[in-house]
Parts: sequence; C-alpha cells; structure tokens
Amino acid sequence: MPARPVLVDSSYYIDRLRQRKPLMRELHTIASNRPLATCGAIRSEVGRGIREPAARRLMYQVWSTMVYVPTDNRLWESTEALLWQLDRQGAVVPAIDALIAESARRIGAVILTLDPHFQLIPGIIAVDRIV
Repeated sequence: MPARPVLVDSSYYIDRLRQRKPLMRELHTIASNRPLATCGAIRSEVGRGIREPAARRLMYQVWSTMVYVPTDNRLWESTEALLWQLDRQGAVVPAIDALIAESARRIGAVILTLDPHFQLIPGIIAVDRIV
C-alpha cells in the first residue's frame, strides 16, 4: 500500500520560516517517501507573508512540484457541512482550517501541522512530524 500524501499546513511553513529552520531539507526528506500536497488556502496564507521576492519564487517552485488539491464547489460544500457539524458539537474551527482539512480528506492525506484545530476534526490525521 502506498504511503499517504502529506498536506503541509500553513502553520508548519510559517513556523519553519520564522525560526529559520531547514524547511526545504525537511520537505525534501518527506518527499523522498511520500507525495507532498498543497492547496490554494495554504498557498495564500503562506505566500502573503513571504517578504523577499526570491524566497517567494522559491516557494512557488516547490509548490509547483506538489500534488495540488483544487477548490471546487464540492469542496466548499463539504467544508460547509463539516463546519455545521462541528459547530453543533461545540467545536469551533476556523473556516480556513476546515477547508484545508477537507482538501486533505479529498486526497487521503495526512496533515503536517502545528495547529491544534485539526485535532478537533473527526477522520483527519494531523501530525506535527513525519517519521
């Protein structure tokens, strides 16, 4: 059975970039065993905060090699349904995190994240490291 793809969440990128950790080396290591994935929500959250044009170009090159989860009406509808369900259970999750979770669900991905909101979403595997 092939390894699940890894959807790298914004919180992971932002943490690594702020702390000047070896993000590209970590992504390369993960990609040697599993496909990496991204989506528009993650790219928007991370891309807006990159100050240097060269760093932004590098991130775009990296993202262009990843599996891209498109955002269509079905994804928005499943995100809305998830948010409705979570709200009824008393779990408050930002809409963008629900959209990222549904993107991961669509491709059967594990979410690499430092954001605790993903732990509130049933059926989602969210981890802070890939071993």
